[in-house]
Amino acid sequence: MIAGAAGRDFHNFNLVYRGRADVEVVAFTATQIPNIEGRTYPPELAGDAYPDGIPVVPEDDLDELLRERQIDQVVFAYSDVTHEHVMHVGSRALAAGADFLLLSPRDTMLSPTKPCVAVCAVRTGAGKSQTTRRVAGLLREAGKRVAVLRHPMPYGDLAKQAVQRFERYEDLEAADATIEEREEYEPHLAEGNLVFAGIDYAAILEQAEREADVILWDGGNNDTPFVRPDVHIVVVDPHRPGHELRYHPGETNLRMADVCVVNKVDSAPQEGIDAVLDSIHEHTTNAVVVLAASPFQVEGDASQIRGKRVLAIEDGPTLTHGEMTYGAAVLAAKQHGAAELVDPRPFAVGSIAKTFEDYPEVGTLLPAMGYGDEQVRDLRETIERTDADLVLIGTPIDLRRVVDFDRPALRVTYGLQEVGEPTLADVLAEKGLLEQTALV
Repeated sequence: MIAGAAGRDFHNFNLVYRGRADVEVVAFTATQIPNIEGRTYPPELAGDAYPDGIPVVPEDDLDELLRERQIDQVVFAYSDVTHEHVMHVGSRALAAGADFLLLSPRDTMLSPTKPCVAVCAVRTGAGKSQTTRRVAGLLREAGKRVAVLRHPMPYGDLAKQAVQRFERYEDLEAADATIEEREEYEPHLAEGNLVFAGIDYAAILEQAEREADVILWDGGNNDTPFVRPDVHIVVVDPHRPGHELRYHPGETNLRMADVCVVNKVDSAPQEGIDAVLDSIHEHTTNAVVVLAASPFQVEGDASQIRGKRVLAIEDGPTLTHGEMTYGAAVLAAKQHGAAELVDPRPFAVGSIAKTFEDYPEVGTLLPAMGYGDEQVRDLRETIERTDADLVLIGTPIDLRRVVDFDRPALRVTYGLQEVGEPTLADVLAEKGLLEQTALV
């Protein structure tokens, strides 16, 4: 049995277990993401040994299934959970008589034929997205054709999502992309990056390498890379010092890092910065440290914020299993003199209300959850029901493109800006990745 969350679990199966006569994968378990259980990993992806596919069942049913199916081994395959959480799952497996296994990154990384840069993190919400965009921009400026391979987000029809290629916004529409997918893909498309994602990463990598000079792995949560990098960049968050050693597999990323980007130094307390620097020096093998800020910008007239009752909408996963309690929208509201932040919890409906129940620490801001049409409708109704004067959208995409709500709104964007030296350009140049490519 593979314990997962519709991403790493499928990848581990494809690379390590698919096609083996000595192993039967009885089921995937599912957690973290709404509505991903009850599906089947389809036979066209699972292989000839699974003519009916492989069921995806709730992790809550783990103990019963272990006993009923006499499982020999449980493989843990999802990310951004405490080390304690990992061993609670492990203890359930061991108590049922099963072995408990974590596969090594060595066994689950594909070997590219093109140069590869991986951007990962120690926690969700540390700043991978803006770091990846910064790296992509530097590579493009050097004349490189960049293919961004995004960590999987297969929340729809699995067979159709085996290999996905996104070049234009219309490709997102054709794929019926969720808000969470759009948040990761759209910013790349806006900057001219070609994006690949899906389920079968051997096939995805093969296609991407036909179109690119450099592969750029854009990690999800705090997972390790699916592709073996020439440069492994890991983003560390000084707003959450100590988390780099407490969450799986973020600590693995930290210890593997070639480069550690200490992000948000413009907003983090100095003691947090010092603490993560100490962790880097103690737990990495001579990783290069790049200090960076994530400055935000209000698109439109920021003076509209002053004195208003503001509903702040932030990236969903960053607030939920990422455990952040604020983002760019909250910071913009405070900086520009909002009268107060409107608490959306009394107005939440359906799956959004359930999100607040599951993650009570989120507090007085709204996570932009949109894993399916129903959740998008719940999000829209929650926004409409609030009594805010103004909505601040701090998500990586302009939420108004997918959620049609009738409230005045401003968008808050953010990027990555290195502070001092070395810079990411220095790091990439040292690795020979910024050598100019002759343009034909």
